[in-house]
Amino acid sequence: MNYAYLFVFITSFISLFIMRKVAKKIGLVDKPNARKLHQGVVPLVGGISIYLSILVGFLLFLPSSLNLELYLLCSAILIVLGALDDYYDVSFKIRLFIQAGISLAMILVGGHSLHYLGFLMGSETIALGEFVGGFITVIAVIGAINAFNMVDGIDGLLGGLASVTFTALGTVFFLSGNEYLGTICLLIVTALVPYIMLNLGFPLGRRFKIFMGDAGSMFIGFSVVWMLIRGTQEPSIVAFKPVTALWLIALPLMDMATIMIRRMRKGHSPFKPDREHLHHICQRIGLSPLMTLFVICFMASICAVFGILADINGVAESTMFIAFLCLFVVYFTVISHIWRITKMLKSFYYCNKDEMELKGE
Repeated sequence: MNYAYLFVFITSFISLFIMRKVAKKIGLVDKPNARKLHQGVVPLVGGISIYLSILVGFLLFLPSSLNLELYLLCSAILIVLGALDDYYDVSFKIRLFIQAGISLAMILVGGHSLHYLGFLMGSETIALGEFVGGFITVIAVIGAINAFNMVDGIDGLLGGLASVTFTALGTVFFLSGNEYLGTICLLIVTALVPYIMLNLGFPLGRRFKIFMGDAGSMFIGFSVVWMLIRGTQEPSIVAFKPVTALWLIALPLMDMATIMIRRMRKGHSPFKPDREHLHHICQRIGLSPLMTLFVICFMASICAVFGILADINGVAESTMFIAFLCLFVVYFTVISHIWRITKMLKSFYYCNKDEMELKGE
């Protein structure tokens, strides 16, 4: 299986170089505008290249099954949708319709849906009926796809957060003895590494820069929710508790929920783009793009590690859920009042600095 990782890594690199040339020829590129402050046109084929390398790697090294074929087919549809969105700017209503269709295929053909939420409220388990479970599954799939789409705002961030999530998923799958799904997760991480390197300009410089595109963010979001549902809902697998899933995608989930709530409170569409995401705020505070990337990925890693440790140590699901809600309230409050908080911190810093200078320290 080590050959599979090496093969996917090399294939991903080659695919990125081939697809970037294709993208420039057909005009599948990202151009700077009011919200996108990069320099020059950048090919939007990171997600397409990653998917192609994974597709070939999975077909060559993994045993064929209906589940794998369904996953690859649904992903391919999202890749095409994302590429069309990058090229033509498809209406969000059409995107939501197709994403809902993918969710239904996942439920009706693959039998993958949310029907069990665990012991979130204490001693009573929460079981969902077929209709309610299906409806929530559709919402979860659309939510995950858009959560990862929304974090794709600075170099390396989507790839970094995706790597954190898939590494965490691979860890819990391997710990539970499910090497098959664990291998899938780590192969996805392997395919992401060449993209992250080129996206950050390492080691070939900015001339070979490439972006993920909506195709990539949709594919990653769908892959994450696919693995979360399989890992928590299938009796033959059950690698981790449903509440642990919240911790594995905590940061993208909280950022999406916070930004959508803030938009609706302002009377705007929750899907209206803006520059109020966590990565935008970090940069406006004064952090460099690289430091912003490190801070956000570190925070995501802390949440994922907490979730995994709480899961394997048998922490009550209700306790984990309450802790997550508390974390979200803190996150939402801090982000909502971030400028007031930073102003107070700066005032405190300069007051202390002046006092130290007066004392001659």
